[in-house]
Amino acid sequence: MRYIEFIQISSLKCTALAIFLFYSTITLAQVPIDISENTFKVAAFNEGVFYYGFCEGDQLIFNFEERNNKELKELEIVEMPGNSRFMDYKTKVISNKIISVPKTGIYKFRFANSSIGGRICKVKIQRLPGREETKAFNTSVYWREIQDTSYIPIQENFLVRSDTVIEEIYSAMPQVSSKTALNGNKNFQIVDFVLPDNTSSWSFYIATGSKGEREYEKVKMEFARTTASAISAIPGYGALGVLALTGFSYFNAVQGDNNVKYWFLDGNNAALFQAGQPYYHYKSGDIINEASQMKYPQKGKVYIALYNDNSFEPIKLTIKVAAVIVNQVWDSRIVQRMEVKSRNEPYLNNH
Repeated sequence: MRYIEFIQISSLKCTALAIFLFYSTITLAQVPIDISENTFKVAAFNEGVFYYGFCEGDQLIFNFEERNNKELKELEIVEMPGNSRFMDYKTKVISNKIISVPKTGIYKFRFANSSIGGRICKVKIQRLPGREETKAFNTSVYWREIQDTSYIPIQENFLVRSDTVIEEIYSAMPQVSSKTALNGNKNFQIVDFVLPDNTSSWSFYIATGSKGEREYEKVKMEFARTTASAISAIPGYGALGVLALTGFSYFNAVQGDNNVKYWFLDGNNAALFQAGQPYYHYKSGDIINEASQMKYPQKGKVYIALYNDNSFEPIKLTIKVAAVIVNQVWDSRIVQRMEVKSRNEPYLNNH
């Protein structure tokens, strides 16, 4: 009989102990844990934003008070990235608002003030763990930079080929009268030529008298007999073309009795020269013969003013101009352009 009583007493003790341990566990699990309790000011037309992490099964407990009893335009709690769990407008106080946390994640707390005066906000945020083992959950939110790479189709122009040709664009043998010409002709003259589209550089040869003319023809023929012209695939490749393309001259200076003064001009300055007014030039010389490369201008009409300072003798000139013309053929295609954008991403650290 006593043995049976002992068994019953022991059984009751065990049951009481089990019940005590069960309710102790429940009690521990039901103790709210403070995450944040602070007071801050939201400036006029501004926002205050905070981020905290919560564990699956938590109860989020939220309290808010505007210390001066003024309305805050908008208050929102968002389950990141964009699930709004609570929103209130023109609020002064919120007491013990409870939000269930279905999955572990980051929550954003947003306080928006649209008034011209600041708002003093007192906020307390707590979590009620759903399980004993999640009490030590780290609610801090950390940030890392993420680079997102995308590819955007764009239309791109590309060079199919570039065709280079050399052309003699001007050839003339003008005569400029002397300073005392009986026929009344002036001792200066202006000639002009037009540079073709896509001119990259050009060259000229100017000479007086028969010696200057013969020098040009001699160089032209000698160049044609050499292998230099044969090794070039550029149409129009010749002595004057080489000068226009490379700046290297095959022409020699000659001796003669008569000289000519020249100026390279644009249209406006050619008119000023003609009128005897001050003018600007981009190249000039006082020569018997000269050959030069020119890299400016590369388009439009070019004027050459020629002046004979001989009192009695007119001068006969040889003028040649060659241009290097680069014709480019373009096409378009669709290419993928890589675009990398950086952004800050919040994350939790509970490893």
